[in-house]
Amino acid sequence: MDAREVEVILRPVELGDLDVFFDQQLDPEANAMAAFTSADPTDREAFDNHWQRVLSDNTITNRTILAADHVAGHVAVYKADDLDGPEVTYWIGKRWWGRGIATRAVEQLLVKVPTRPLYGRCAETNPASVRVLQKCGFRMVGEDEGFANAHGKVVRENILRLDG
Repeated sequence: MDAREVEVILRPVELGDLDVFFDQQLDPEANAMAAFTSADPTDREAFDNHWQRVLSDNTITNRTILAADHVAGHVAVYKADDLDGPEVTYWIGKRWWGRGIATRAVEQLLVKVPTRPLYGRCAETNPASVRVLQKCGFRMVGEDEGFANAHGKVVRENILRLDG
């Protein structure tokens, strides 16, 4: 089966998905790619507290990404306090990288969340994430810097925006 033929479906997050999300965030390479991660990815209590807040916040649209009937990751839109519009974020388990799953998940979420402008950010060291957003119509609009827990230092990040 061609990688692009893997069926990608978004559905509401279920509590059972959290175990998979936690395992996915333990991967050191995935953390390095994401850069802006939790201070301690192995802290399950902090992870559970974060997801309890996220899932109880009705201003956040959060979906589990299913690929070939497996939990491949999650995608969300939330209000970014420092931007004039909400921000899209996503995490794909390493097993699913390079198959176009993130792109298709973001495309599907964009249909469900028509608010524009919509922003996306990614560490400068994560060109794959830049490509995902650009394939979905986002355009580079700026740069910023922020402390990246996964790198233990301040790193540059790209800011992209999707209009109309």
